[in-house]
Amino acid sequence: MTEPTRLVPSSSRTAMTELVLPEDTNTHGDMLGGRVLALADKCAGIAAMRHCRMPVVTVSMDRIDFLHPIRQGMIVMLSAELTAAFRTSMEVVVAVEAEDPRTGERTQTCRALVTLVALNDSGRPAPIPPLEFDTDEERARAERAVARRAQRLATRGEL
Repeated sequence: MTEPTRLVPSSSRTAMTELVLPEDTNTHGDMLGGRVLALADKCAGIAAMRHCRMPVVTVSMDRIDFLHPIRQGMIVMLSAELTAAFRTSMEVVVAVEAEDPRTGERTQTCRALVTLVALNDSGRPAPIPPLEFDTDEERARAERAVARRAQRLATRGEL
């Protein structure tokens, strides 16, 4: 008999790679911010589904930092992992790097925090499994996520 799988942050880890093509860029040859966000949303969604094994929807992207532009022809690498799991929602951190294919040099270009909710077969929010932690850093990330969630809930609808 096998033991049940522990759901730790690394269980949800997701990686994606894309090549920046002309249709992904603005008139300056830089990747469109909306395209970066779409990829980050997809990567976060896969990480969340890996945790709860249910369909998910994005409910917020409350922290997005564009650190450096991504040029046409570069390779974009995204990675995502759960930071916290609540009753029906999850916070996922997404990191985006750009790689120059000629030199191999990599630059972190974007970070985002994405909150997603699991859905049952009726399309309603569904309870999810808890997230377990092995390291102090994972626990600290989860504590920061709890504080961010409280802030999101307190300011919901203020825009």
